[in-house]
Amino acid sequence: MSAPAGSRPLVDIRLEAISTRDGRPPGLDRVSVHVRYGELFTFLGPPHSGKTDVVRAVAGFLPLTHGRILVDGRDVTRLPPGRRAVGYVAQEGGLWPHLSVRAHVAFGLEQQGVRGSDLERRLGVVLDRLGLTSLAHARPDALDLGARRRLALARALAVEPAVLLLDEPLAHLDPLTRKSLRLELAKLHRDLAVTTIHVTRDAADALALSDRIAVLHGGRVAQVGAPADVYQHPVSRAVAEALGPANFLPVQVVEVRELGVVVQTAAGHRVPVAGGGTWGQGHRGLLVMRPEMLALVDASMARGPGIPGTVTLRVFEGARHLYEVDIGGGQLVRVELAGASESRIFRVGEAVRVELSSDTVVIVGAPEAEDASAP
Repeated sequence: MSAPAGSRPLVDIRLEAISTRDGRPPGLDRVSVHVRYGELFTFLGPPHSGKTDVVRAVAGFLPLTHGRILVDGRDVTRLPPGRRAVGYVAQEGGLWPHLSVRAHVAFGLEQQGVRGSDLERRLGVVLDRLGLTSLAHARPDALDLGARRRLALARALAVEPAVLLLDEPLAHLDPLTRKSLRLELAKLHRDLAVTTIHVTRDAADALALSDRIAVLHGGRVAQVGAPADVYQHPVSRAVAEALGPANFLPVQVVEVRELGVVVQTAAGHRVPVAGGGTWGQGHRGLLVMRPEMLALVDASMARGPGIPGTVTLRVFEGARHLYEVDIGGGQLVRVELAGASESRIFRVGEAVRVELSSDTVVIVGAPEAEDASAP
């Protein structure tokens, strides 16, 4: 992906064992990540996982207690914020109530010495790109939250930063506005290709926008990878939970095969799992099953790998049906089926089989761990 004409050259960013402590737990603990040229890289994690510390440190607002930050090979660790060539969009936008939309976007350009027709041209491009032309003379208090977020983006992008930092830019938006602005962000990155670090607690935002994701847990990187890889193959329960809803069943490995393992649930049901890594006979862990990767069939028609159970709950949400299935041993499994394509509606109390693929379930947890709740 090439950079647009007139913008800064693409850069990469290296965080080398960076640590932070500013009185808010937990801080970052020796985080090392390479953000590639033109990449949109997301740090995903729950509250107090260290996400915001990443962007504040790269922007220069939060000093490091260890490590260094390199932008295109240049050590910027001790540079003041104004010399880092970054555009920073804070979660609350940081807008000035007395300035119009136009004045916000013009501010950084004027600080760079841009004047006259060049200023007007660049203002026009940015306002149009962010859908703010008709609002150019409005002040922030006259804008809805979505427009304020677009204004914060416009102000950051106007100066053509080498690095764009986004601190939960879609937080607190209503669902429709969030989806719309998420699409706008994806298009912006496609068109501008500016190297971007994005932090969020929302799995849908991370999965939809990112080239790669780093899941943060307790100030440390738990896993890095492409969105689909991290979603489908989490290395821990914390990673799986950060990426969205999942079922976690305590299991024990009862058979090791050439291409995987077979695990057994508390109720004695056996499930094949592809891969298996270092898992061996007798090891205990958690079987991770995403609700939308499961299927339900009538118990009498079951064919493939699966777990028998009884429907205890059904919720219709328009686009999908959500089921809870009691599989015995005090365990419930959530199943999500597309509402429009579902040919069979299962009733509460009906005997069913939860069908799955060995390629879409994984085991997490230390193979040696003793889990008293496992079979």
